[in-house]
Amino acid sequence: MNNILELILITLIPALELRASIPYGILKLGMGWITVVIVCSIANMIIAPVEYFFLDRIVHVFLRVKWIERMYRYYVEKTQKKIHPQIEKYGEWAVAVFIGIPLPGTGVYTGTLAAYLLGLGYKKTIYAAILGVLVAAVIVTIITLTGAEAFRWIIKV
Repeated sequence: MNNILELILITLIPALELRASIPYGILKLGMGWITVVIVCSIANMIIAPVEYFFLDRIVHVFLRVKWIERMYRYYVEKTQKKIHPQIEKYGEWAVAVFIGIPLPGTGVYTGTLAAYLLGLGYKKTIYAAILGVLVAAVIVTIITLTGAEAFRWIIKV
């Protein structure tokens, strides 16, 4: 139970997410990869609805301040109008790819923020996050398992 809690806590760290918790669970904790992937994926998926909820509440509180509201309207809504056709066509797919590619700065936290600011909508954001997390989990798991086996083969441990 402590190992699962550790995985969840590592997954909830914004800069790490499942990109760190999957290798940690498989390589450091020695847990089965299926268990690690399921726990880390579910924990990572939960981030999107929670973050979207808080973003929606916090932004509206800050928009009560006139100069913040003017800046928001000018930058965010101007951008939303400009890229609206692309968002309608590729929106959730683009966010899913952004979340799914395990690179620094990508992930559920930044993907959800981007989707919110682009006006993607709650349902599409959640679908994109789920798909992106699944893609990232597969990529990170494959890299972790093949990398660990290659290391063992080269070093002959």
